[in-house]
Amino acid sequence: MSDKEYTRCLIIGSGPAGYTAAIYAGRANLKPIEYCGIQPGGQLTQTTEVENFPGYPQGIDGNRMMADLREQAERFGTDVRDGEIVKADFSKSPYVLTTDRGTQIEADTVIIATGASAKYLGLEDEKKYNGQGVSACATCDGFFYRKKTVAVVGGGDTACEEALYLANLCKKVYMIVRKNYLRASDVMRQRVENKDNIEILYEHNTLGLYGENGVEGAHLVKRKGEADEQKYDLPIDGFFLAIGHKPNTDVFKEWLDLDETGYIKTENGTPRTKIKGVFAAGDCADPVYRQAIVAAGSGCMAALEAERYLGTIGK
Repeated sequence: MSDKEYTRCLIIGSGPAGYTAAIYAGRANLKPIEYCGIQPGGQLTQTTEVENFPGYPQGIDGNRMMADLREQAERFGTDVRDGEIVKADFSKSPYVLTTDRGTQIEADTVIIATGASAKYLGLEDEKKYNGQGVSACATCDGFFYRKKTVAVVGGGDTACEEALYLANLCKKVYMIVRKNYLRASDVMRQRVENKDNIEILYEHNTLGLYGENGVEGAHLVKRKGEADEQKYDLPIDGFFLAIGHKPNTDVFKEWLDLDETGYIKTENGTPRTKIKGVFAAGDCADPVYRQAIVAAGSGCMAALEAERYLGTIGK
């Protein structure tokens, strides 16, 4: 591989947004190059079964689904590569992106689909039980816990939303809250407090998880470090993280407008950023929905926008 390459369209990231953008860009004969990034296939590769993506009536394994999308992108001429983009220069067109191997890619259009990473507590058990009772998406996985008992970690609006969603499916929902209050808005706080099958465990921290063939419970500590500290085990079937997401956008913060959390700002209803020819799709620009189908749709939009932009500059 040469140290410098050129493409009409560079796609960064390989979740539903990146692969869908690649499918559309490939079919438009843009001959896109796609770098898969730090987590090839995106967050769905950590999901055992996807049941809410249209077209899979029996559900599908997240890894299988991403493999299918990759194969479809390659079928239409996308050059899909492992590796990540570590540097961006959007000062002039064609834009210059540098890979982790030092290769410089000159691109007339760039589609950023780097996604967002769920924040975890940092427990070894979170890795051990990932996909076996540990989840960072209630909307994705809550269906598997119908009439069961689960716990949601977090005290903000997102945690309350996840708890309320799960409460409509599950027998019992515990909220594990580190502080002695909820950081959520008053409206959300009142909703969870008034939900009969939600119990808020204030001043609690999770020490670990246990179970033979998946999560069967959590090791908790109440009022950690205080004189009346109390450790006990809480039987649960599922453990949901709701302490936020970090968009994978640090490489682009010098050039693009980001919100306070790091999500890329786009023009309302479009994937267009403030730099012409640079588009953002999927979870890296979506702090609200964070769903595969929404990401895929935005990837389609980004590819269509890239094609139109190339037409305006005669390339």
